[in-house]
Amino acid sequence: MAILGWILIIALIAVGLAGAVYPILPGALAIYLAFFVYGWFFSFEPFGVWFWLFQTLIVIILFVADYVVGAWGVKKFGGSRASVIGSTIGLILGPILTPIGLILGPFIGAFVGELMAGSNPGKAVKVSFGALLGLFSSTVVKIILQIAMVVLFFIWIVIN
Repeated sequence: MAILGWILIIALIAVGLAGAVYPILPGALAIYLAFFVYGWFFSFEPFGVWFWLFQTLIVIILFVADYVVGAWGVKKFGGSRASVIGSTIGLILGPILTPIGLILGPFIGAFVGELMAGSNPGKAVKVSFGALLGLFSSTVVKIILQIAMVVLFFIWIVIN
């Protein structure tokens, strides 16, 4: 049973880290679930209140940062609310349609949203590049925070 437990934990962590790059995957929630799997297969004893507070705080920060950093990129390049919404829709739908949609989705979504807001095509392209900057910045933040979740998990089970 221990081998099965570790297989599930490692699989959830891998899915979680992949979710930092591929937004269709559950990301931080998969990593968070890995902690529960560890508790169910082995023991919840190593995890105290501080562990759960730190991990929950990181998950909340990840959810907030995911939207805020993406929107920041659009806004930084002069985008409207419509381009933020378009970029978000593109981020959700793009990867479903094709792997390159991960990049094209937010770009096209921001472009269409900005055109719908009445901007000229030149500004819409500029805003679309802002959406990509936000996407890449958000991805870096997610990778760093999700690695921090995993490192804290392993430190916690080793020292406790």
